[in-house]
Amino acid sequence: MKFAMRRNVLSSLVCGAVLASLSLAAPLAHASKDHPEIGFCIDDLRVERWSRDRDYFVAAAEKLGAKVSVQSADASEERQISQIENLISRGVDVIVIVPFNSKTLGNVVAEAHKAGIKVVSYDRLILDADIDAYISFDNEKVGEMQAQGVYDVRPKGNYFLLGGAPTDNNAKMLRQGQLKVLQPAIDKGDIKVVGQQWVPEWSASTALRIMEDALTANNNKIDAVVASNDGTAGGAIQALAAQNLAGKVPISGQDADLAAVKRVKAGTQTMTVYKPLKLIAGEAAKLSVALAKGDKPGFNAQYDNGKRKVDTVLLQPTKLTKANIDIVVKDGFYTDAQLASK
Repeated sequence: MKFAMRRNVLSSLVCGAVLASLSLAAPLAHASKDHPEIGFCIDDLRVERWSRDRDYFVAAAEKLGAKVSVQSADASEERQISQIENLISRGVDVIVIVPFNSKTLGNVVAEAHKAGIKVVSYDRLILDADIDAYISFDNEKVGEMQAQGVYDVRPKGNYFLLGGAPTDNNAKMLRQGQLKVLQPAIDKGDIKVVGQQWVPEWSASTALRIMEDALTANNNKIDAVVASNDGTAGGAIQALAAQNLAGKVPISGQDADLAAVKRVKAGTQTMTVYKPLKLIAGEAAKLSVALAKGDKPGFNAQYDNGKRKVDTVLLQPTKLTKANIDIVVKDGFYTDAQLASK
């Protein structure tokens, strides 16, 4: 009798331990479908663009009945992985990620799936991971717009290609689009690429140093710069200004940062690419809530991320020049007062 009791107690303890370990290994998403919980993990909220995405996303998600927890990795790969693991342990329904390093999240995405949590890649495609969805503007198209904007002003001469972060898959997609426009002129000999460099973390200060070195190496004979975003364009324009070349050398950008739109208006930056952040954030919120509820979102593309073909919502960007700069005011992206301020 005592042996049977011991065996029953031991069996109960073992079962309890197994159940406890299973619950620790795979916490289940717990929010109600009408009020899902969404984690929004952002590369770096110190960047103007991402703080705007956050505000639009949170507002749109809350209107749909969702609760949002926002995390900023501050450009740290380790911090972002830790933050995602924390959201998994809390049992959120969906994790939306702007990856710092698009190549290092495969394991943590697998952890999220074991816990019954959906994962959405926001703006930047997470590579080699079994993500549920991707939403972005057409980045190859953005690259085409950047190159075309510069080429239209300077169809011949020495070009410098200022890329984005090597850890960001978008930087590669932008370069593909840029070369789609430029390669025929390169092959023809009209354009000579005198230098090209990636800019870690999209850093404006690093872009400034790269441009200074490029100008020195080429005796200031750089006729055009294809910069992959507004931050790197701003750094490059500082270097150009120091050589009295700002406004004389066409240069591209993207994101329609306030400083960049002012530069376009002033003529020191040729163009930027306007991507309505309210649109992508609002659509991402709808997508996330639909996934949490088990609904079928409306996808219009697929991207192969090395692990699978990812269902994608692809949005169209707008080339912004001095001629159509009023779009950002009409859309409520900026006010006339903001564009006029110094």
